Amino acid sequence: MPDLSKQTILVTGGAGFIGGNFALIATGDFRIVNLDALTYAGNLDTLETVEGDPNHTFVHGDIGDRELVGKLLAEHRPGAVINFAAETHVDRSIDGPKDFIHTNVVATLELLEAALEHWRSLEGEEREGFRFLHVSTDEVYGALGESGFFTEESPYRPNSPYAASKAASDHLVRAYHHTYGLPVLTTNCSNNYGPYQFPEKLIPLVISAALDGKSLPVYGDGKQVRDWLHVEDHCRAILRVLEAGEVGEVYNVGGHNEKTNIETVKTICRLLDEFVPDSPHAPHEQLIAFVADRPGHDRRYAIDAGKMERELGWVPSETFESGMAKTVRWYLDNEEWRSRVLSGKYKGERLGLSSSGG
Repeated sequence: MPDLSKQTILVTGGAGFIGGNFALIATGDFRIVNLDALTYAGNLDTLETVEGDPNHTFVHGDIGDRELVGKLLAEHRPGAVINFAAETHVDRSIDGPKDFIHTNVVATLELLEAALEHWRSLEGEEREGFRFLHVSTDEVYGALGESGFFTEESPYRPNSPYAASKAASDHLVRAYHHTYGLPVLTTNCSNNYGPYQFPEKLIPLVISAALDGKSLPVYGDGKQVRDWLHVEDHCRAILRVLEAGEVGEVYNVGGHNEKTNIETVKTICRLLDEFVPDSPHAPHEQLIAFVADRPGHDRRYAIDAGKMERELGWVPSETFESGMAKTVRWYLDNEEWRSRVLSGKYKGERLGLSSSGG
Protein backbone atom coordinates (compact mmCIF):
# COMPACT_ATOMS: atom_id res chain seq x y z
CA MET A 1 0.00 0.00 0.00
CA PRO A 2 1.24 3.54 -0.72
CA ASP A 3 2.18 5.76 2.17
CA LEU A 4 -0.80 8.10 2.32
CA SER A 5 1.19 10.56 4.45
CA LYS A 6 3.40 11.37 1.47
CA GLN A 7 2.57 14.27 -0.81
CA THR A 8 1.41 13.23 -4.26
CA ILE A 9 2.85 14.83 -7.40
CA LEU A 10 1.40 14.46 -10.89
CA VAL A 11 4.44 14.28 -13.17
CA THR A 12 3.80 14.72 -16.88
CA GLY A 13 6.31 13.38 -19.39
CA GLY A 14 7.71 11.16 -16.68
CA ALA A 15 8.98 8.43 -19.01
CA GLY A 16 11.18 10.88 -20.89
CA PHE A 17 14.72 11.90 -20.07
CA ILE A 18 14.36 14.61 -17.42
CA GLY A 19 10.93 13.54 -16.21
CA GLY A 20 12.06 9.93 -15.90
CA ASN A 21 15.10 10.88 -13.86
CA PHE A 22 12.87 13.03 -11.66
CA ALA A 23 10.47 10.13 -11.11
CA LEU A 24 13.35 7.86 -10.09
CA ILE A 25 14.72 10.43 -7.64
CA ALA A 26 11.39 11.54 -6.15
CA THR A 27 9.56 8.21 -5.80
CA GLY A 28 9.59 7.24 -2.16
CA ASP A 29 9.87 10.74 -0.78
CA PHE A 30 6.68 11.46 -2.74
CA ARG A 31 3.90 9.49 -4.32
CA ILE A 32 4.38 9.95 -8.07
CA VAL A 33 1.53 9.69 -10.56
CA ASN A 34 3.39 9.52 -13.86
CA LEU A 35 1.55 10.50 -17.04
CA ASP A 36 3.35 9.95 -20.35
CA ALA A 37 2.16 9.53 -23.94
CA LEU A 38 5.12 7.22 -24.73
CA THR A 39 6.12 8.93 -27.93
CA TYR A 40 9.46 7.90 -29.49
CA ALA A 41 11.40 9.55 -26.63
CA GLY A 42 9.29 8.06 -23.84
CA ASN A 43 10.68 4.77 -22.59
CA LEU A 44 9.26 2.54 -19.87
CA ASP A 45 12.69 0.91 -19.54
CA THR A 46 13.76 4.12 -17.80
CA LEU A 47 11.24 3.43 -15.03
CA GLU A 48 12.19 -0.22 -14.52
CA THR A 49 13.54 0.30 -11.00
CA VAL A 50 10.23 1.80 -9.76
CA GLU A 51 7.99 -0.67 -11.57
CA GLY A 52 5.70 -2.15 -8.94
CA ASP A 53 6.67 0.46 -6.34
CA PRO A 54 3.48 1.39 -4.45
CA ASN A 55 4.58 5.02 -4.49
CA HIS A 56 4.77 5.14 -8.30
CA THR A 57 1.75 4.90 -10.60
CA PHE A 58 2.26 4.99 -14.36
CA VAL A 59 -0.56 6.16 -16.64
CA HIS A 60 -0.30 6.01 -20.42
CA GLY A 61 -1.92 9.17 -21.75
CA ASP A 62 -1.58 12.64 -23.21
CA ILE A 63 -1.50 15.96 -21.36
CA GLY A 64 -3.91 17.24 -23.99
CA ASP A 65 -6.55 14.73 -22.87
CA ARG A 66 -8.48 17.05 -20.61
CA GLU A 67 -10.85 14.36 -19.36
CA LEU A 68 -8.04 11.97 -18.39
CA VAL A 69 -6.03 14.67 -16.63
CA GLY A 70 -9.12 15.82 -14.77
CA LYS A 71 -9.80 12.28 -13.57
CA LEU A 72 -6.22 11.87 -12.37
CA LEU A 73 -6.36 15.14 -10.46
CA ALA A 74 -9.70 14.24 -8.86
CA GLU A 75 -8.64 10.70 -7.96
CA HIS A 76 -5.11 11.31 -6.68
CA ARG A 77 -5.50 14.90 -5.44
CA PRO A 78 -1.84 15.82 -6.00
CA GLY A 79 -0.30 18.73 -4.16
CA ALA A 80 1.57 19.67 -7.32
CA VAL A 81 1.70 19.17 -11.05
CA ILE A 82 5.19 19.21 -12.61
CA ASN A 83 5.04 19.55 -16.38
CA PHE A 84 8.00 17.91 -18.13
CA ALA A 85 5.92 16.81 -21.13
CA ALA A 86 7.21 18.41 -24.33
CA GLU A 87 8.62 17.86 -27.75
CA THR A 88 12.22 18.88 -27.13
CA HIS A 89 14.62 18.32 -30.00
CA VAL A 90 15.50 21.38 -32.09
CA ASP A 91 16.37 19.37 -35.20
CA ARG A 92 13.01 17.60 -35.14
CA SER A 93 11.25 20.96 -34.77
CA ILE A 94 12.92 22.14 -37.97
CA ASP A 95 11.59 19.10 -39.84
CA GLY A 96 8.14 19.07 -38.21
CA PRO A 97 7.14 22.20 -36.27
CA LYS A 98 3.44 21.29 -36.08
CA ASP A 99 4.06 18.51 -33.54
CA PHE A 100 5.84 21.02 -31.33
CA ILE A 101 3.01 23.52 -31.47
CA HIS A 102 0.49 20.77 -30.73
CA THR A 103 2.27 19.37 -27.66
CA ASN A 104 4.10 22.38 -26.27
CA VAL A 105 1.33 24.93 -26.81
CA VAL A 106 -2.10 23.38 -27.45
CA ALA A 107 -1.75 20.37 -25.13
CA THR A 108 -0.07 22.49 -22.45
CA LEU A 109 -3.06 24.82 -22.59
CA GLU A 110 -5.37 21.84 -21.94
CA LEU A 111 -3.19 20.81 -19.00
CA LEU A 112 -3.39 24.31 -17.56
CA GLU A 113 -7.17 24.32 -17.96
CA ALA A 114 -7.45 21.00 -16.12
CA ALA A 115 -5.13 22.21 -13.34
CA LEU A 116 -7.06 25.46 -12.99
CA GLU A 117 -10.38 23.66 -12.71
CA HIS A 118 -8.93 21.30 -10.10
CA TRP A 119 -7.32 24.11 -8.11
CA ARG A 120 -10.60 26.02 -8.02
CA SER A 121 -12.29 22.95 -6.50
CA LEU A 122 -9.84 22.83 -3.58
CA GLU A 123 -10.30 24.47 -0.22
CA GLY A 124 -8.16 25.48 2.74
CA GLU A 125 -4.63 24.12 3.00
CA GLU A 126 -5.03 22.00 -0.16
CA ARG A 127 -5.83 25.08 -2.20
CA GLU A 128 -3.15 27.18 -0.52
CA GLY A 129 -0.43 24.58 -1.02
CA PHE A 130 -1.16 23.54 -4.63
CA ARG A 131 1.53 24.32 -7.24
CA PHE A 132 1.84 24.02 -11.02
CA LEU A 133 5.54 23.86 -11.91
CA HIS A 134 6.38 24.28 -15.58
CA VAL A 135 9.77 23.03 -16.77
CA SER A 136 11.19 25.03 -19.67
CA THR A 137 14.46 25.85 -21.41
CA ASP A 138 17.05 28.59 -21.80
CA GLU A 139 16.49 28.43 -25.57
CA VAL A 140 13.49 30.74 -25.20
CA TYR A 141 15.99 33.58 -24.66
CA GLY A 142 17.67 33.12 -28.05
CA ALA A 143 21.44 33.42 -28.39
CA LEU A 144 24.12 35.27 -26.45
CA GLY A 145 27.25 36.99 -27.66
CA GLU A 146 30.68 36.01 -26.40
CA SER A 147 29.94 37.40 -22.93
CA GLY A 148 26.99 37.78 -20.60
CA PHE A 149 24.41 35.37 -19.22
CA PHE A 150 20.70 34.72 -19.46
CA THR A 151 18.85 35.91 -16.37
CA GLU A 152 15.21 35.66 -15.38
CA GLU A 153 14.78 39.17 -16.81
CA SER A 154 16.24 38.39 -20.24
CA PRO A 155 13.86 39.12 -23.14
CA TYR A 156 12.40 36.20 -25.06
CA ARG A 157 13.94 35.85 -28.53
CA PRO A 158 13.37 32.25 -29.65
CA ASN A 159 15.16 31.25 -32.85
CA SER A 160 13.85 27.74 -33.58
CA PRO A 161 10.33 26.30 -33.78
CA TYR A 162 11.10 24.33 -30.63
CA ALA A 163 12.20 27.44 -28.73
CA ALA A 164 9.19 29.39 -30.01
CA SER A 165 6.80 26.68 -28.85
CA LYS A 166 8.37 26.60 -25.39
CA ALA A 167 8.28 30.40 -25.19
CA ALA A 168 4.57 30.27 -25.96
CA SER A 169 4.00 27.71 -23.20
CA ASP A 170 5.94 29.86 -20.72
CA HIS A 171 3.74 32.83 -21.57
CA LEU A 172 0.59 30.75 -21.12
CA VAL A 173 1.74 29.61 -17.68
CA ARG A 174 2.47 33.20 -16.71
CA ALA A 175 -0.90 34.32 -18.04
CA TYR A 176 -2.79 31.67 -16.07
CA HIS A 177 -1.19 32.98 -12.91
CA HIS A 178 -1.79 36.67 -13.56
CA THR A 179 -5.24 36.25 -15.08
CA TYR A 180 -6.74 33.42 -13.04
CA GLY A 181 -4.52 33.22 -9.96
CA LEU A 182 -3.24 29.69 -10.63
CA PRO A 183 -0.21 29.23 -8.34
CA VAL A 184 2.56 28.57 -10.86
CA LEU A 185 6.35 28.28 -10.87
CA THR A 186 8.56 28.19 -13.97
CA THR A 187 12.10 26.92 -14.39
CA ASN A 188 14.30 27.58 -17.43
CA CYS A 189 17.27 25.25 -17.58
CA SER A 190 20.45 24.92 -19.60
CA ASN A 191 21.38 21.81 -21.60
CA ASN A 192 20.83 18.63 -19.60
CA TYR A 193 22.84 15.44 -19.87
CA GLY A 194 23.04 12.18 -17.95
CA PRO A 195 21.49 8.70 -17.85
CA TYR A 196 18.47 7.66 -19.93
CA GLN A 197 18.80 10.45 -22.52
CA PHE A 198 17.43 9.61 -25.97
CA PRO A 199 20.37 9.35 -28.39
CA GLU A 200 19.31 12.09 -30.79
CA LYS A 201 20.90 14.57 -28.37
CA LEU A 202 24.59 15.44 -28.66
CA ILE A 203 26.13 13.58 -25.72
CA PRO A 204 24.35 10.21 -25.95
CA LEU A 205 24.52 10.36 -29.76
CA VAL A 206 28.30 10.80 -29.66
CA ILE A 207 28.73 8.05 -27.05
CA SER A 208 26.56 5.64 -29.02
CA ALA A 209 28.15 6.42 -32.39
CA ALA A 210 31.67 6.16 -31.00
CA LEU A 211 30.97 2.77 -29.44
CA ASP A 212 29.72 1.59 -32.85
CA GLY A 213 32.69 3.08 -34.71
CA LYS A 214 30.53 5.53 -36.62
CA SER A 215 31.43 9.12 -37.48
CA LEU A 216 30.82 11.73 -34.80
CA PRO A 217 29.01 14.63 -36.45
CA VAL A 218 29.96 18.10 -35.19
CA TYR A 219 27.88 20.98 -36.58
CA GLY A 220 29.74 23.83 -38.29
CA ASP A 221 33.02 24.68 -36.61
CA GLY A 222 32.02 23.06 -33.32
CA LYS A 223 32.54 26.27 -31.38
CA GLN A 224 28.92 26.73 -30.32
CA VAL A 225 28.89 27.12 -26.54
CA ARG A 226 26.47 25.35 -24.20
CA ASP A 227 26.13 25.40 -20.41
CA TRP A 228 25.88 21.75 -19.35
CA LEU A 229 23.72 20.70 -16.40
CA HIS A 230 23.67 17.15 -15.05
CA VAL A 231 20.09 15.92 -15.01
CA GLU A 232 20.21 14.84 -11.37
CA ASP A 233 21.30 18.34 -10.35
CA HIS A 234 18.38 19.68 -12.38
CA CYS A 235 15.93 17.34 -10.64
CA ARG A 236 17.15 18.43 -7.23
CA ALA A 237 16.74 22.05 -8.31
CA ILE A 238 13.14 21.40 -9.32
CA LEU A 239 12.40 19.84 -5.95
CA ARG A 240 13.91 22.89 -4.26
CA VAL A 241 11.81 25.28 -6.36
CA LEU A 242 8.70 23.24 -5.56
CA GLU A 243 9.53 23.34 -1.86
CA ALA A 244 10.49 26.99 -1.45
CA GLY A 245 9.96 28.90 -4.70
CA GLU A 246 7.77 32.00 -4.66
CA VAL A 247 4.52 31.64 -6.58
CA GLY A 248 4.60 33.39 -9.94
CA GLU A 249 8.40 33.51 -10.08
CA VAL A 250 10.82 32.18 -12.69
CA TYR A 251 14.04 30.40 -11.73
CA ASN A 252 16.95 29.79 -14.11
CA VAL A 253 18.82 26.54 -13.52
CA GLY A 254 22.34 26.17 -14.93
CA GLY A 255 25.36 23.99 -14.38
CA HIS A 256 28.11 26.65 -14.50
CA ASN A 257 29.78 24.49 -17.15
CA GLU A 258 30.25 26.38 -20.42
CA LYS A 259 31.87 24.23 -23.08
CA THR A 260 32.09 24.38 -26.85
CA ASN A 261 30.54 21.45 -28.67
CA ILE A 262 33.91 20.32 -29.94
CA GLU A 263 35.30 20.37 -26.38
CA THR A 264 32.37 18.23 -25.28
CA VAL A 265 32.85 15.71 -28.07
CA LYS A 266 36.60 15.46 -27.43
CA THR A 267 35.95 14.95 -23.71
CA ILE A 268 33.69 12.00 -24.51
CA CYS A 269 36.34 10.57 -26.82
CA ARG A 270 39.03 10.81 -24.14
CA LEU A 271 36.77 9.13 -21.57
CA LEU A 272 35.97 6.30 -23.98
CA ASP A 273 39.69 5.86 -24.69
CA GLU A 274 40.22 5.55 -20.93
CA PHE A 275 37.22 3.34 -20.13
CA VAL A 276 37.43 1.09 -23.22
CA PRO A 277 41.16 0.94 -23.97
CA ASP A 278 40.81 -2.17 -26.12
CA SER A 279 38.21 -0.59 -28.42
CA PRO A 280 39.04 -1.14 -32.11
CA HIS A 281 37.87 2.44 -32.71
CA ALA A 282 40.37 4.14 -30.39
CA PRO A 283 41.52 6.82 -30.37
CA HIS A 284 37.92 7.87 -30.75
CA GLU A 285 38.78 11.44 -31.82
CA GLN A 286 39.61 10.05 -35.25
CA LEU A 287 35.86 9.52 -35.75
CA ILE A 288 35.03 13.25 -35.51
CA ALA A 289 33.52 14.66 -38.71
CA PHE A 290 32.52 18.31 -39.17
CA VAL A 291 29.19 18.62 -40.98
CA ALA A 292 26.99 21.45 -42.27
CA ASP A 293 25.61 23.56 -39.46
CA ARG A 294 22.01 23.43 -38.28
CA PRO A 295 19.77 26.15 -39.80
CA GLY A 296 19.52 29.09 -37.36
CA HIS A 297 21.92 27.47 -34.89
CA ASP A 298 22.27 29.62 -31.76
CA ARG A 299 25.93 30.36 -31.06
CA ARG A 300 26.05 30.51 -27.29
CA TYR A 301 23.83 29.82 -24.28
CA ALA A 302 24.84 30.49 -20.68
CA ILE A 303 22.66 30.65 -17.59
CA ASP A 304 23.02 32.92 -14.57
CA ALA A 305 21.66 30.65 -11.82
CA GLY A 306 22.43 33.17 -9.09
CA LYS A 307 18.78 33.57 -8.10
CA MET A 308 18.58 29.84 -7.33
CA GLU A 309 21.63 30.11 -5.10
CA ARG A 310 20.70 33.39 -3.38
CA GLU A 311 17.05 32.69 -2.73
CA LEU A 312 16.82 28.90 -2.54
CA GLY A 313 20.35 27.80 -1.61
CA TRP A 314 20.76 25.49 -4.61
CA VAL A 315 24.07 24.93 -6.39
CA PRO A 316 24.94 22.07 -8.76
CA SER A 317 26.81 19.13 -7.27
CA GLU A 318 28.44 17.87 -10.46
CA THR A 319 31.29 19.51 -12.33
CA PHE A 320 31.47 18.95 -16.07
CA GLU A 321 34.30 16.49 -15.54
CA SER A 322 32.60 14.44 -12.82
CA GLY A 323 29.22 14.48 -14.53
CA MET A 324 30.61 13.48 -17.92
CA ALA A 325 32.60 10.61 -16.42
CA LYS A 326 29.48 9.32 -14.64
CA THR A 327 27.43 9.69 -17.82
CA VAL A 328 29.84 7.86 -20.12
CA ARG A 329 30.22 5.11 -17.54
CA TRP A 330 26.41 4.78 -17.28
CA TYR A 331 26.00 4.24 -21.01
CA LEU A 332 28.80 1.67 -21.00
CA ASP A 333 27.15 -0.16 -18.11
CA ASN A 334 23.68 -0.01 -19.68
CA GLU A 335 24.28 -1.30 -23.17
CA GLU A 336 20.95 -3.17 -23.15
CA TRP A 337 19.02 0.07 -22.56
CA ARG A 338 20.88 1.77 -25.41
CA SER A 339 20.29 -1.13 -27.77
CA ARG A 340 16.57 -1.28 -27.01
CA VAL A 341 16.16 2.45 -27.54
CA LEU A 342 17.96 2.30 -30.88
CA SER A 343 15.96 -0.73 -32.01
CA GLY A 344 13.02 1.56 -32.74
CA LYS A 345 12.48 3.96 -35.63
CA TYR A 346 15.35 6.33 -34.83
CA LYS A 347 18.78 4.98 -35.84
CA GLY A 348 20.97 7.99 -35.13
CA GLU A 349 20.52 9.63 -38.51
CA ARG A 350 20.94 13.39 -39.05
CA LEU A 351 17.74 15.35 -38.41
CA GLY A 352 16.84 18.98 -39.04
CA LEU A 353 18.09 19.37 -42.61
CA SER A 354 14.66 20.20 -44.00
CA SER A 355 14.46 23.78 -45.26
CA SER A 356 10.68 23.96 -44.92
CA GLY A 357 8.34 23.05 -42.12
CA GLY A 358 6.29 19.86 -42.08
